[in-house]
Amino acid sequence: MEPVSLQDFACALDPASLPRVLRVCSGVYFQGSIYEISGNECCLSTGDLMKVTHIRLQTAVCENPGTGQTMELAPNFHGHFHPLTGPQSYGTLEELVSAATQCSKKLPICFLSTHRITTETRVVPEDQPLMLEAVEMHFRTRCARCVLDTGAHQVVLHLPLSQKGPFWEWKPGTPRTLLQVLQDPALRHLLFTCPTLPWRSLILRPKYELQAIMHMRRTIVKIPSTLEVDVEDVTASSQHIHFIQPLLLSEVLAREGPFPLLTEILEVPEGPPIFPSPWMGSFQKGQRLCIYGLASPLWRVLVSTKGRKVPRHFMVSGAYQGKLRRRPREFPTAYDLLGALQPGRPLRVVATKDYEGEGVENSGFTSLAVGDRLEVLRSGQAHGVQGRDIDVLVCQRLSDETREEEEEEFEEEAEDQEQILLPLYVSGGFVEEMSDGRRYSLEDLTAQFSLPCEVKVVAKDASHPADPLPSFPGLRLEEKITEPFLVVSLDSKPGMCFEIPPRWLDLTVVEAEGQPDQPAGSLPVATVEEVTDAFYYRLRKLPAFESQTPPPRPPKGQGLSGQKKQSGKERGVKSSQVLELQQPPLLPKAKTKTLPEVSKGSSNMYSKIPAHKKGLRLTKPNTKDRGDYDHDYEEVSDHFQKTL
Repeated sequence: MEPVSLQDFACALDPASLPRVLRVCSGVYFQGSIYEISGNECCLSTGDLMKVTHIRLQTAVCENPGTGQTMELAPNFHGHFHPLTGPQSYGTLEELVSAATQCSKKLPICFLSTHRITTETRVVPEDQPLMLEAVEMHFRTRCARCVLDTGAHQVVLHLPLSQKGPFWEWKPGTPRTLLQVLQDPALRHLLFTCPTLPWRSLILRPKYELQAIMHMRRTIVKIPSTLEVDVEDVTASSQHIHFIQPLLLSEVLAREGPFPLLTEILEVPEGPPIFPSPWMGSFQKGQRLCIYGLASPLWRVLVSTKGRKVPRHFMVSGAYQGKLRRRPREFPTAYDLLGALQPGRPLRVVATKDYEGEGVENSGFTSLAVGDRLEVLRSGQAHGVQGRDIDVLVCQRLSDETREEEEEEFEEEAEDQEQILLPLYVSGGFVEEMSDGRRYSLEDLTAQFSLPCEVKVVAKDASHPADPLPSFPGLRLEEKITEPFLVVSLDSKPGMCFEIPPRWLDLTVVEAEGQPDQPAGSLPVATVEEVTDAFYYRLRKLPAFESQTPPPRPPKGQGLSGQKKQSGKERGVKSSQVLELQQPPLLPKAKTKTLPEVSKGSSNMYSKIPAHKKGLRLTKPNTKDRGDYDHDYEEVSDHFQKTL
């Protein structure tokens, strides 16, 4: 095939013959451009090969041959076109007949006039098709005998050959749509008329978009047919050519097979590794991977270690077969107790610090000692000493009887038990009271209890000999994540399989030749993978963790803060009057901690609790346990006056 322009190739292309392999004979370059502009290829080199797989009509450019004006028509344009067989218009009927005689055309011929024709008996509208049957004398005038088809009947008109036009010869037939005109090769170079458009004659030039595959191009290349480049069809001599098309692991996942798939790494995404595992170092260009398919199940649990200064983080697959036992949860504040409270699940805790609480509106005190057992009931509000409402947690003090007796006589003792109020800003310590000695699988544990949850692995996963989780004294199950992973193995080590997430480790690969090795039996996949700290905090930003927004800063005690502010002002005034250079010692600042998630439910529904209700006490933090926060410093001004 001789080289042709890309536009001519696209116009003559039969979509049924695709795919076609083209070679670029003369390249085109747009100065200062990159390979793609708005998703279209704009830079092709001489000698490039491409496999055209699809062709799509974008628009049709409609041009007025007389003025050169153009407009674009959408592929779904609803107008109809009549082809004009002659390349030009004729000024009179005599010129039309003379041109037909010179071209050896036999009568009848079809024509139309772009202007209205008025006769003695009828007015012929513009663009009305007429059929010229013969030339004869009519009332001593040389006339053209024409037939006008009105639909109901045919009318014979005798028009003198001197009748002025312009006249256009047209091809008889039914009107055609835009797509029919562009798909008919016989009409490719003809003029057309369309009653819907303002021009009497027009030229149609289609603009196509060719979709092609090129060497080492990961995506489909989109090439406009108007690109000024010559191509040659080399399909017949290029049957042996294989176009290498790179793939992302995310694209392999979306294709859903066929698996297993043997691939070769072309590019590794930049950035720090997300897994500190040894196999991460094998991900280099040229390394072969065997992809076995989608990992099952899709969900995983993010796990952090407890009891170490520097915690480690793991991602545990839902297929983990180890056994876990629940551990009592620790709550540093009353606010954490509110977050752990769930409807229908009793929450009992033991205090690990002493507290002395003042009454809400009186000076009475109640004590909360280490070892006191409490049952968290609900949240509420109480009136503070300054008339402002305080968010509190309603708890019930439990006796020291055994749990069996409490369960039997719970309803009888409920009326006699003392109820106390804990302000949510109480900074103390509580540990959950539980007697659950069952061994759970990871699936059962996440189904029965909400996360986060603290556990201890008491039996390792037998399918994972190097399971590191049993070596830790405690684990915190952070959150359940649902994300598709691919089961992959190195071609050099088919017995070592691991799971990688294309969302965060999207390798660029290419299909490799050969048959992948299929391990006998089930795939030996590691169900526990350690993650780096950077990747762990990246996971914490996922939408699954959006519900775990940090709680608001706990409010300060109204009475205590007011006293501190007032005493601070008085001390400042006295000190400034007596000593200008000496300043009072600075108190240490309290360290703030990020509070865990507050679960949503009925525990967040506040109920107003009257402060004078019998048996209710509002406990406040013990001032003795606050370190240097509230030392009774001696007034420097008073001491100085006594000395004088």
